[in-house]
Amino acid sequence: MTAGYSPRTNGLKLLKPETTSVAPLTAEVVPIPNLAELPLQQLLSMRQAGDEILNCYRVLKKSGLNLVGEVLRDSLNAGQTFYELEHYPPDDVYDDESHAQYYYHAHRSEVGEHGHFHTFLRPKGMPAGVAPIEYPATDPWPEGDQALSHLIAIAMDAYGYPTGLFTVNRWVTAEAWYSADQVIRMLDHFIIDHAFPSWPVNRWISAMLVLYRPHIEALLLHRDRIIWQWAKQHPGQDVFEDRALDLTSHIAINVEDMIAELDRLIPLKGNV
Repeated sequence: MTAGYSPRTNGLKLLKPETTSVAPLTAEVVPIPNLAELPLQQLLSMRQAGDEILNCYRVLKKSGLNLVGEVLRDSLNAGQTFYELEHYPPDDVYDDESHAQYYYHAHRSEVGEHGHFHTFLRPKGMPAGVAPIEYPATDPWPEGDQALSHLIAIAMDAYGYPTGLFTVNRWVTAEAWYSADQVIRMLDHFIIDHAFPSWPVNRWISAMLVLYRPHIEALLLHRDRIIWQWAKQHPGQDVFEDRALDLTSHIAINVEDMIAELDRLIPLKGNV
């Protein structure tokens, strides 16, 4: 089989394996934060990140390319099939200076997405003083430099554009579990500053965590509320290994709408 993809075609198709097991989607939708309450300087930083994102779209579109196609390009051009659950690129994307990491994969076509990016930070890139929570885990968590933290996942559509942000339970990404307030401290440290597998994709994904910083913070805080509420409702179970709890928070996003809202708010803040 070959994947239904051309680097110069917007539409991206996914070939599924014979059987696929997908955990139920259980997270409540998180209300969008009130951007009007943010300080002007943060709004300006978010707007600058928006420009970076639009510029990444611009340079890719000029060649008929898109973000997802860039990440899949090497594997698919080598004749490999795009299967659900596999990582793209195969060994992930890692910045050995910031210790930020991400990969793309797919397994949620039933909710209308093509796939999603998972973003992480490894311990060497984390702020001083952060550590995984103490918990009697039934499945050992990674330790040392393997004790990475998942930051946020970015859902993508079949045309290579982001449509949502979400968080997941620990078992989904095999991470160590850090509290939301500690993961929020990590967000500024997620930077992919090299050209593999794609310079515009790396700049885009770094900028997404700036543009949507308030939303990501809200998602992480909601993630923790869902986790501990679930644990209370299921006593005696390891909440972090419960396959019935997959997503822990999610919101829909639209970059252009977000930028338009920032353009409306920034002049108002500047006149205060």
